[in-house]
Amino acid sequence: MTSFVRNQWYVAAYGSEIGRTLFSRTVCSEPLLLWRTEAGAVTAMADRCVHRRFPLSQQPSRLDGDQVVCGYHGFTYGADGACVSVPGQQRIPRTARLATYPVVEQDSFVWVWIGEPEGADAELIPRAPWLDRPGWSVVSGMEPLAARYGLLVDNLLDLSHETYLHGGYIGTPEVAETPITTEVDEAAGIVRVSRHMEDAACPPFYAESTGIEGRITRWQDIEYHAPCLYLLHSRIAPVGTPPPRSDGSDPGAFHVEVVYAITPETDGSTHDFWAVARDFALEDEKVTDFLRENNRTVVLQDVVALEVLEKAVASEPPGRQELSINIDTGGLAARRILGRLREEGERRPEPATR
Repeated sequence: MTSFVRNQWYVAAYGSEIGRTLFSRTVCSEPLLLWRTEAGAVTAMADRCVHRRFPLSQQPSRLDGDQVVCGYHGFTYGADGACVSVPGQQRIPRTARLATYPVVEQDSFVWVWIGEPEGADAELIPRAPWLDRPGWSVVSGMEPLAARYGLLVDNLLDLSHETYLHGGYIGTPEVAETPITTEVDEAAGIVRVSRHMEDAACPPFYAESTGIEGRITRWQDIEYHAPCLYLLHSRIAPVGTPPPRSDGSDPGAFHVEVVYAITPETDGSTHDFWAVARDFALEDEKVTDFLRENNRTVVLQDVVALEVLEKAVASEPPGRQELSINIDTGGLAARRILGRLREEGERRPEPATR
């Protein structure tokens, strides 16, 4: 049994990563080959030739128009995964077909459905519209994480660790000291965790980017859409700034949308996609460079900690007791939802062929 959930949408790449060059990324232990057709559509198929399992992403494999030519023996595949040519014979074996995966390009991400294709409903993909919306400036990246993806889910749903792990960047004492509220929509698979700090120190991450001097009101409102998408709605304003208006406008505050796509690579490794969108200083390259560098530093601090944690957890015997407290309610709810999704997926019969 794998630790991740199949029959779900996962982020395989940023759209900017995929072009007319064969590109490979493993998602849920499935090696994927991604490329754009001449018309610009993203295609996802198995990154293994059916003949001798040569990775099609490896040179000298190549694109010829909208066909993939294996660089080992010349098997050639169309964008639908069907083999159209084999060396030395006219007959193409019936089983000479690559598995293909439904793809949706949305909000700067390339989403891939890993599971039974007939279940791929694009309406189920959660949104992160700030990543390509006018009026927002975005920095983004992806860091490989040598740890199971559930550890990153736990990490992001309990932001009290900012006080200790990310001091000097985004952490202040108030993050750990302020109680949280948690709401869970079991049916939709959404966990919401909120922490509103009405009078807090302004960490360097926000002081440098916004220019605020003095103490701030700092809101952290998390939405986790199991299994892949994490959204952190951050509101930062000088203490005494009026709250958002009834129509949703909030002219006195700065807003930052932090987005993570948490994509399992294998049972013990994860693709940690991150993005930070802001609605202020849109044309200020100094602010952009600062946020890119500092957020990547914060992400790498998490990576180091979680890789240490992965080794510790993996070395322990099964059933080792774990202590949880109030700040863990969001993470525990996410574990429960992921467990249910896994069970539901395991009850579905696997298709005989793709």
